[in-house]
Amino acid sequence: MRSIIRFTIDFAAYVIKGGPRFYAWLAFLGVLVLALLYGTYLQNTEGLIVTGLTNQITDGLYIANFVFMVGVAAGAVTIVFPAYVYHHKGLHEVTVLGEMLAVSAVMACNLFILSHMGRPDRLWHMMPPMGIINVPGSILALDVLTLSAYLVLNLVGGFYFMYTRYMGVEINRKFYMPLIYISIVWALSIHTVTAFFLNAMPARPMWNTSMMPIRFVSTAFAAGPSLIILLFLFIRKNTKLWIEDSAINTLSTIVTFCLGIALYLTLSEIVTELYAVTEHSLGLQYLMFGLDGLNKLVPWFWTSMVFNIVAFVMLLTPSVRKNYRLLPIACVLAVIGIWIEKGMGTVVPGFIPTPIGELTEYAPTLIEILIAMGDWAMGMLIATVLIKGAIGVLLGDVKYSQQPWRETSKDAPFYKTTFEPARMQPWARSSDPDAKTDGGFGARRAVRVHSQGRVAVE
Repeated sequence: MRSIIRFTIDFAAYVIKGGPRFYAWLAFLGVLVLALLYGTYLQNTEGLIVTGLTNQITDGLYIANFVFMVGVAAGAVTIVFPAYVYHHKGLHEVTVLGEMLAVSAVMACNLFILSHMGRPDRLWHMMPPMGIINVPGSILALDVLTLSAYLVLNLVGGFYFMYTRYMGVEINRKFYMPLIYISIVWALSIHTVTAFFLNAMPARPMWNTSMMPIRFVSTAFAAGPSLIILLFLFIRKNTKLWIEDSAINTLSTIVTFCLGIALYLTLSEIVTELYAVTEHSLGLQYLMFGLDGLNKLVPWFWTSMVFNIVAFVMLLTPSVRKNYRLLPIACVLAVIGIWIEKGMGTVVPGFIPTPIGELTEYAPTLIEILIAMGDWAMGMLIATVLIKGAIGVLLGDVKYSQQPWRETSKDAPFYKTTFEPARMQPWARSSDPDAKTDGGFGARRAVRVHSQGRVAVE
């Protein structure tokens, strides 16, 4: 127990250290968190009327970000799977960074759900057995439980790995490897359940398609690794931790294939729905071209398509994919394009038109934007703390020492010098760069040069 407490203290002590840029980043996130608190106060006192949500459109910016962040959390498996199943050395060394990103993404997901609930006291129903949770009747409740289990898997696995590195001992594979394999399968399940949260509603024709889980998983394995690549390149440039090129190249290859699959599925759905237009095609028609003069989401859709196609073409080119100056551009385009497609481009048009044919547009209010930005800031703050601490553990800056904070009386302090001549073997090299050693059997002569002249010591 004492070693665990020591690990916690050393981990926290390392995290709070930093330069001006680090503290400026924390201050920026702190301002956004204050905006979150202000927006949450208004929403709790005045109700969801301060948002752009209506009786016709009940899911908006909060759920859009929730759906995207679930994909980011699931995307961490693109590090874990090659590292432990295919024994990829470059990714194996930094697997814990992906686990910490997954932890922060799941926490951000829960924050978006809490913001969407409107009143924090409703969270009581999401905490069995204290509250009454509607499982399996509510797929959203089932999704939150699935995410919570994924959070526990990554917390336990990630911090156990860091604790063993901190103590300098080998991991217990009988305990650790089952966690890894379960988390790999669970990563697929969390985004599959999130897709079921949407496509299990027959009254929403745009969502009611069996391709939804496949699209969600493919876009998750494109957006998640894209963010991880940006994180790895930032770490390589600004810290002492070196991440191998092979790790980044593997992730960029995964992004290329998964983004291509996502684009293929999107184009297939467009052809299927628009070739023979029915009432089931109205949501997609509104998203792409507008409907009855309503077209607020049309620019979002085409921006997403252009960004994803440009990113895919860039990643298809090996000279661009392995160029670490151009690769971040492709990753940023992919992240933005997928966020639009999975967020505003999937959640909102599912409500337009309504099952009874009403057409009502949605636009987030300033309060929604402030709360959403604050939830993102909280997720980034958690990620900053966890990833920085993990880097310290990987570098060995955070490690266990047998006698911290004190010095035994038998050892001379490192800053005190002794005048006793060193006893060295004839073949040993002197630590003094100015010393010349003439070795023989039992004889040693060192000549040191001082400012006053030469002094011979035998």
